[in-house]
Amino acid sequence: MLYYLFEYLEQFDFPGARMFGYVSFRSLVAIILALLISTIFGEYFINLLKKKQITEVQRDASIDPFNVGKKGVPTMGGIIIIVAILVPCLLIGKIKNVYMILMLVTTVILGIVGFADDYIKTFKKNKEGLNGWYKVFAQVLLGLIVGLTLRFSPEVVMNETVDIEIENNKEVVVKSPDVKSTRTTIPF
Repeated sequence: MLYYLFEYLEQFDFPGARMFGYVSFRSLVAIILALLISTIFGEYFINLLKKKQITEVQRDASIDPFNVGKKGVPTMGGIIIIVAILVPCLLIGKIKNVYMILMLVTTVILGIVGFADDYIKTFKKNKEGLNGWYKVFAQVLLGLIVGLTLRFSPEVVMNETVDIEIENNKEVVVKSPDVKSTRTTIPF
């Protein structure tokens, strides 16, 4: 949201408005904001979870030998991470960017799956959590959404080559035309 506000203010020569046009500046502000959110909100949230006794149940050593000692540790801490990702992205990010939209959708969907898993473990007292098939289904569906969006979105293009040529004693960047390439979508 702030990106578009400062983009608008840039028309009126508002001091510092052009800073939001730089990805490096927005990244730095997002990192600092995420750090502040996770430390300040995280401490409050963990104390709230402990007070409400929303903690891990005793795990069976035969099923999960590495996490037996997690009894009493607050669960649903992933909410802190999700909030620390979403708030800076929504405040500072360029929301109309297809990559930003995909990242936000991916974060929310996987957060919902994780929340459902923790909810079932904690409140339904089922140590197994969410059925594995539901987790796999959600991940495959999300993979299809991301892959198809990257394949068919007209905004997902790439430059095959970028060269620097010298014209009139000045360096000029020459880019090939934007093309749709499977190199950007096959990994997904």
